[in-house]
Amino acid sequence: MGQPEQRAEGAGPFTTRLTWRLPDGGTAVWESRPARRRGVLSVRPLGAGPARRVRADAVSLARLRRLNAVSAISFVVGGALFAAGAAVAQFGSGDATECASIYFAGGLFFSLGGYVSLLQVINAPRHVAGGAGRLLTPRWRWWSYEPARVDWLSAFVLFAGTLVFAVDLLDSFLQGLSVQQVNRLIWAPDVIGCALFLISGHLAVAEIWHGRIHLRIRGLGEWIVVVNQLGSVLFMVSALAAYTRPATGSLVNADIANWGTLTGALCFSLAGVLQLGEHS
Repeated sequence: MGQPEQRAEGAGPFTTRLTWRLPDGGTAVWESRPARRRGVLSVRPLGAGPARRVRADAVSLARLRRLNAVSAISFVVGGALFAAGAAVAQFGSGDATECASIYFAGGLFFSLGGYVSLLQVINAPRHVAGGAGRLLTPRWRWWSYEPARVDWLSAFVLFAGTLVFAVDLLDSFLQGLSVQQVNRLIWAPDVIGCALFLISGHLAVAEIWHGRIHLRIRGLGEWIVVVNQLGSVLFMVSALAAYTRPATGSLVNADIANWGTLTGALCFSLAGVLQLGEHS
């Protein structure tokens, strides 16, 4: 029971995969994303036998399925609403209040999805490193502070980004703003929120690829991470194009701003659909 882990892998200071020897001579492998998304770890018996998946208990698995479904559906709906808002801005009436209302509704779903993603990390089953190859169910918590975990940090930064977007979306209802006020109250939070999304996505990539870059996308989890990060990149392009020039009072490029939001939002919706399939 007291034998140490054989190997720890990860990105920088973060551990995303642990391999340790079991008392019977076999090995157990814990990976961050499969454990928190699917509630599984891999156990290989002594010799050349095939590895088998060991699942958490029924309580953990039911908890993970519920949280995963709520988070995924929230991002699907939030992304769809953001895409609808961008479509109205580009092809519809272009009314600022109408667009702001649609974006704000989408932002509520994004914030819900971000917080539930954080809950999934906080309440994921925990491994017993150096001991038996199994996962333990922690007590339910609504909050934790675990910045040494890359999955916690990624989910927290994502949730923080959705809250910053909420400031931007609320400020967009304000009327009669000067160009300087628009850039300070609406554009600046938008860029900060997009930057936080990009940082969260980078941490998610580091988690699933253990700090290494892969040219091939093989698993469902990898597709989800890559599509989400593409959405974050498109959101940042949109935000940069939405800067209001003080000299003219016009956006840098309204078409790029609208299309970047529309396509980025569709990426988040697609990732949410894919996430529905990533469960125990």
